[in-house]
Amino acid sequence: MTTVRVRHGAAALAAAAVMLSGGVPAAHAAPSPAPSPSPAVPAGLYGTKDPTYDGVWRQSLAFMAQQVSGVEPSRSAVSWLMGQQCDSGGFASYRPDPARTCDPKTVLDTNATAVAVQALSGVDRPEADKPGTDPVSKAMDAGAAWLKGVQNPDGGWGYNPGSPSDANSTSLVISSLAALGHRPGDIESKAGKTPYDALLRFAIPCDAKQGAGAFAYQPDPKTGALVANGDATAAAVLAGLGKDLQTRGVRTEQPPTCERQAEPTAERAARNGAAYLTGALARTGHLDLPPMPGAATTAPQPDFGNTADAVIALGAAGQTQAARTSLGWLEKNAVPWAKESGPAAWAQLILAAHTAGADARDFGGVDLVKQLDATGPAPASGPPAPRERSGPAKETAPGSDGSAAAKESAADNAAESAAKSAEDEDAGFGIWLAVAVVLVAGMGIGFLVSGRRRKAQQR
Repeated sequence: MTTVRVRHGAAALAAAAVMLSGGVPAAHAAPSPAPSPSPAVPAGLYGTKDPTYDGVWRQSLAFMAQQVSGVEPSRSAVSWLMGQQCDSGGFASYRPDPARTCDPKTVLDTNATAVAVQALSGVDRPEADKPGTDPVSKAMDAGAAWLKGVQNPDGGWGYNPGSPSDANSTSLVISSLAALGHRPGDIESKAGKTPYDALLRFAIPCDAKQGAGAFAYQPDPKTGALVANGDATAAAVLAGLGKDLQTRGVRTEQPPTCERQAEPTAERAARNGAAYLTGALARTGHLDLPPMPGAATTAPQPDFGNTADAVIALGAAGQTQAARTSLGWLEKNAVPWAKESGPAAWAQLILAAHTAGADARDFGGVDLVKQLDATGPAPASGPPAPRERSGPAKETAPGSDGSAAAKESAADNAAESAAKSAEDEDAGFGIWLAVAVVLVAGMGIGFLVSGRRRKAQQR
């Protein structure tokens, strides 16, 4: 979730982005004598930094991380997120004036919509006369319907409706719909293509000289070449297995190998992606950021956000040892990054710890849940009493098109949600992701962007 990309045509500030050669995007600072102040952060929103590019994203990740930790977000935080939704069901990255009706100029965002509806699926819902008629359920259903309605002919999704499909957006929508109980393998575009058809287009073959098993963000627009991308690979592993960011780790007997198939499936491609991530993490325990243009050093720097995503992907694929090794590296090194980056970063670490079976309340001596909660309104309820932590669950093999995995994942999510509700009732009742500073030349506007939001916006 963590390289930077700027959305073309989405905002005037996109002109500040500088693209690296080879399709790897980056942001850098442009001199400005007097940067303009950041927009005021509205009540109910997590974090204190400019929400223009990641407001819905960071709010949603915060909710998901709290949910796996047994924390119920405050009603003001839930109301803020729901107020960001347009009548069509879609979400923009951030709407500063929710009272203003969305119009054709409102730039809707598949990534924000996907994480928002998944985050809402885990919050406490008000009572209604009929199931599914409460405001939260209606918001979820509207968001899912909007996502299906903007599916590209190739079966995938781009960052904005109508933009070319990319592995990150397609994977995120697949995972979100699966978490809501939909079967992605049964969702066909008007051209008869499924999301898995689109996802497989980004998979690098096992016999490739570079990046075997990985996923590319998009094919090179001129040559069609696929270049390995850690962010895209982590997202695609989850999607190919029909799982999402809140998944529990599993045990599997399958080794981390890249295996060719005459007719590739999303599940096999996902396991190939996990094999690639295992190899990429083997030397240092973390993924790297490429050097920024004009940087004094060309040495790669650790990519904390993508490493956290890789831990989640490897845990979901059953590569427990590799996941725990990289989680250990994060425990030793990632807390300063999260302090600077804010709620989305704290959330990523919590979700990684959850998948790997670690204790997010004692993450190298730091209580990640407490740190996350402090970035937003006081939660409606706290975590349940501590209990013995179980290890990764035994995995059930997914179906060849990923649909069985999606169904299994939805059942797991429902079970986890039911268990969480019961615990709440007994107790009284979830540069890149490291923050890059980008100053827009001639405009004097500074902004901080985090997570996948920034990556999608510089493409």
